[in-house]
Amino acid sequence: MHYILGNWSFDPFLILAVAVVVWHEIGLWRLSRRSRPERTRQRRLRSLWFYAGLAVLLVAVESPIDYWADDYFLVHMIQHLLLMFAAPSLVVAGAPWQPLLAALPGQMGRSAARGVLTGGWSRPLRAAAGFLLRPWLAVLVFNATMVLWHVPALFDLAENNQAVHIWLMHGTFFAAGVLFWLQFIPSPPFRSQMPLLSRAAALLVTNVVMIMIAMALSIFATHSIYPPYDHVPGVTLPPFADQQIGAAILWVCGDFWALPTMIVTIRKLIGDEGGIGTALEQFLSRGANVRGWGGAPGPGAAVSRSGAAASSQAGTSPQAPASPEAGTPPQASASPQASASPEAGASS
Repeated sequence: MHYILGNWSFDPFLILAVAVVVWHEIGLWRLSRRSRPERTRQRRLRSLWFYAGLAVLLVAVESPIDYWADDYFLVHMIQHLLLMFAAPSLVVAGAPWQPLLAALPGQMGRSAARGVLTGGWSRPLRAAAGFLLRPWLAVLVFNATMVLWHVPALFDLAENNQAVHIWLMHGTFFAAGVLFWLQFIPSPPFRSQMPLLSRAAALLVTNVVMIMIAMALSIFATHSIYPPYDHVPGVTLPPFADQQIGAAILWVCGDFWALPTMIVTIRKLIGDEGGIGTALEQFLSRGANVRGWGGAPGPGAAVSRSGAAASSQAGTSPQAPASPEAGTPPQASASPQASASPEAGASS
């Protein structure tokens, strides 16, 4: 029990988390005064996911996990999974963005929410957010963060410098996780721009990256590659065995968190778009319609132009082709919607 009950840390991060919860509750209360009861219930239920994410974040950095991560590589891998997978996905599912804005003093909350979403002054901010939330950029940042921090030189730097470890390593893990999971989990007012087929591909690529890291640390390695774990006083577990167990945790537990999302995505792909083959065909045909090889217009574009000409000669206007994703409900968020959000501060 000493391993569980002992070695908790109570640093200012706990105070910050409590302050965020109080701020979020104020925002929920203000929104409830001008919203329908069903909307208020939705926000309340969603807030439970947000609070669960904050709790997981606290467990990762305040509990004995953080203490024992300095002695055991396998515990360090558990901490990384909590910071990149568990905590960010729960925070994204909680969609705390609108309540946090609504908690600003006086009318600032309402005007700030509307200004951020629709104001001219916030266009650079929305442009920066739109750039960071580009689907494949978010996936690239997530995987690059995971790979780079497992490079021995950077890993050792973080282990030997607490400021780098806490603020840079842990901060980038969590921020990259939030950007990544916004592509898969609904989080109003954000809305994903990534097609279902691309989501399945992104999850597959991420799993492959995790597997390659795990294999590099276990199967392809012959010794411990992280010097900080070579001579830890009081630790009897051999460093290489510790490293191999940590690699297995990254492999298995990372898949445990990512595979359910993959299953949900594939089921939705089959239900909404008629199957993976149909979705792939539609995806490729969209690309062919836009532009062919070498920058020349694709054959689909020529067909569209000829169809448009025939329609104009017949005195009718051509009808736009139906989108392959028409009729599907909005998915997880990748770009903030300026005016479509029902929570933009207007009374419901």
